[in-house]
Amino acid sequence: MGITRAAPVGRAVAAARDYGRDLASSGLVRVRRSLFPAVAMTVGAVLAYFIAEDVLGHSGPIFAATSALISLGFGRDLTVRKVLEVAIGCTLGIAVGDLLMHFLGAGLWQAGIILFVSILLARFLDRGVIFATQLGLQSVLVVLLPAPAGGPFTRSLDAVVGGLIALTMTALLPRDPRVQPRRDLQELVGMFSTMLRECSAALADADSTRAWHALVRGRSSQSLVDAIRGSLKASSEVTRIAPAYRRHRAELEEIERAVEFLDLGLRNGRVVARRLTSVINNAALTQTAADSIADLLAETADALDDVALGLVAERREERRAQMRTARLELADIAARAHPRQLHVERLEGEALVILLRPMLVDLLEATGHAHEEAVALLPRL
Repeated sequence: MGITRAAPVGRAVAAARDYGRDLASSGLVRVRRSLFPAVAMTVGAVLAYFIAEDVLGHSGPIFAATSALISLGFGRDLTVRKVLEVAIGCTLGIAVGDLLMHFLGAGLWQAGIILFVSILLARFLDRGVIFATQLGLQSVLVVLLPAPAGGPFTRSLDAVVGGLIALTMTALLPRDPRVQPRRDLQELVGMFSTMLRECSAALADADSTRAWHALVRGRSSQSLVDAIRGSLKASSEVTRIAPAYRRHRAELEEIERAVEFLDLGLRNGRVVARRLTSVINNAALTQTAADSIADLLAETADALDDVALGLVAERREERRAQMRTARLELADIAARAHPRQLHVERLEGEALVILLRPMLVDLLEATGHAHEEAVALLPRL
């Protein structure tokens, strides 16, 4: 009995120990990646506070420091957009709060009404979360706190000072604009190739449930595509305002072009995965045909991994060589994308192969092929 009770306790202790180890490991990774941003945020906040207090003569300019902190934060938003949201949100919030207080008076219930109206106004004017937060915060502070020396709009000027400090630091000490897009791109391609490998295994094992799981995985990738587009916009802005990184603009444009075609390829891949469940359930393929298409899907997944390497490699020569390899691999796969070459005999199986072809064209275009060139690599039906 004692041994029986001790076993679950031991497993629980081991699970807690593993969880703590994973938590510490992921925390250290985040800390290592955040060292430079943390230094920039600290220096920017202190410098903005110093300028607002000692140069402009403002008393306790806390909004200068908070504006710099928000603008230099860890998020993916555009730096200039952050600065504008903080500065304009701060100014407009003070104006709205002051105007409504003139009609409603000061007090707790008035602050609640003003905050509610300010948040709705912010959402009407702009979709930015920071903008809504700043506008609402400033409007309610106008009601609840006494105006600083020099009038309430000194807070707005403090926010502008913090934003300008953030922009200056971004231009002089920018983060490498390629890091986040590369990281996101590797994750996206990894998800895409895993989906294709799951489709391959589903065909080989005649497992429609696994094909459905691959479809679910593919559907979950859309949020990552949207995140990459956001990080690419932020990175492109850094290359415009930071002289040190202007030379990387062409590389970011290559990634941006590839992401658009990878997105199209993923959409077509999801169509293939959805069709695959029906093909497997209806036993529409002979074992030879299933094995042939499974091999083609697995090889496409391998070529996708090479596409990722060709997009994120550090040296230009290495990127070109890796992308050339991926192009050759995909061209060889595309040349076999014909029902007869894949030993397909029934109409439903032929439909599956036909659905594979647009996905291969998208991937060929992601490697640099023109659309007409990519289509010409497919065997005529």
